[in-house]
Amino acid sequence: MADTYEIAEGLLGEEPTVTVSAPDGRTRAVLALHGATLLSWQVTRGTTGQRRERTERTDRTEPAESAEPPEPAEVVELAELTDGYRDETELLSQDGVRAGLLAPFPNRVADGRYHHDGRGHDLLPGRVGDRTIYHGFARETPFRLVGATMTADSARLRLRSTSIRPGRYAGYPFALDLDVEYTIGHRELAIEIRATNVGETTAPYASGWHPYFTLSRPIDDLVLQIPAHTLIRTDASLIPLPGKEALLPLDRCPDLDFRTPRKLGDAVIDACFADLAPGPDGRTETVLSDPATGDELRIWQHGGYLHVFTGDTLARDRRASIALEPVETTTDAFNRPELATALSLEPGRQREFRFGVTYRP
Repeated sequence: MADTYEIAEGLLGEEPTVTVSAPDGRTRAVLALHGATLLSWQVTRGTTGQRRERTERTDRTEPAESAEPPEPAEVVELAELTDGYRDETELLSQDGVRAGLLAPFPNRVADGRYHHDGRGHDLLPGRVGDRTIYHGFARETPFRLVGATMTADSARLRLRSTSIRPGRYAGYPFALDLDVEYTIGHRELAIEIRATNVGETTAPYASGWHPYFTLSRPIDDLVLQIPAHTLIRTDASLIPLPGKEALLPLDRCPDLDFRTPRKLGDAVIDACFADLAPGPDGRTETVLSDPATGDELRIWQHGGYLHVFTGDTLARDRRASIALEPVETTTDAFNRPELATALSLEPGRQREFRFGVTYRP
């Protein structure tokens, strides 16, 4: 058995991947370099000390009565806790944005257009009809593994992309380097995404993550708790209403108030929650739990908002998992004047956003 976490290169179809495994085999994560995308996160669930007796022997002679019984082999059973892309076709299609890293903007930009520093920009030039654009470019950007640190307790991987440059993505004439750091421990996965403005002009920028979580049963049976005090109100296109009209106290919206844990049932949600209350350690925790087993996932973040999507329109396995998305800012942030200063990333400056998930069986 290895003494430290191990990393192995692989392929999903023709797309490069890296697999991280714990020394005892009780944690395993798979990442695609395409978008630095988490494909799978598996952890032992419940009791891990079960043992199975060895039933095959090369020597068929009956042992003497005084012989020691064979040492039983430990059984390690891994449970999948995320619902990621299953094959290369899904990864490249980006349907559902499964575990996508969202940068330089999360969620939608209304009509694919925005103004920055007095200039108009069109993210979908020449497009007529449906002009929906969402979740930025990072999720489809090639990354490379530039560093890895393995210890007995965790693996830390650093992936980098230098692909966001003027002329590469329509309507975004800015230059960013993106560094994504994954830290994979016994029952926790942490992510930090950091952007560096390597250009000569200030860039609008925000980030987030779009994971789908599962506890091996339909989400209707699961219990959700969100420590948020405000709901972001939107129009029919899921674009937030202007200014303070977008802020709805959850006291006035009991159907979406999850401050007290309650079962999801048949609730259909595609909404952003604001005014998240941090714990003593400064991070906010949203809790998804299974009342039948007591298992829970704690999705944590430092600052920002939480977007929730119950997966009702996914191409496969609708409502089999739930998207609990830490995001730095609201939908259509590029078009909200009150967020212009917060979004502005000046030349030579960096900004990071930290989030992750902890499993408690």
